[in-house]
Amino acid sequence: MSKLTISSYKEFEEFVGKDLGTSEYLTITQERINQFADATLDHQWIHVDEERASKSDFGSTIAHGYLTMSIMPHLWEQIAEIRNIRMMVNYGIENLRFGQPVLVNNEVRLHAKLESLMDLRGITKCQLGVTLEIKGNKKPALKGTLVFLYHFIS
Repeated sequence: MSKLTISSYKEFEEFVGKDLGTSEYLTITQERINQFADATLDHQWIHVDEERASKSDFGSTIAHGYLTMSIMPHLWEQIAEIRNIRMMVNYGIENLRFGQPVLVNNEVRLHAKLESLMDLRGITKCQLGVTLEIKGNKKPALKGTLVFLYHFIS
């Protein structure tokens, strides 16, 4: 599926209840995990100590759960280009559940479905049902609902 282009509430409305597509895969490297650990001050050994993690039940380091959450807006932008906006706000994440850890060098991608759309006095509230898939695994890394507010230019 090619990237969607949406420029107004009315265009967005056509997709309510529909699958919007899937992003490209993104490899979760040790460098990305280490950078996230530095940015968040979360240096738990299962994320950053490759030698110790290799002896764990996982067999390698794993990505932070919050790292997997934080890449979702980037992956969403690969699925849809929302044009004609003054601003977009990450408004929330609802019903988030982690299904399984993302191991170092796993590839992940986002699948999105437009669950609902609301016009809040000119601001578009978008609720996306999302699944972060791990290449080669049936069970996803996470599932939830992303909530964005789009301020379309009239």
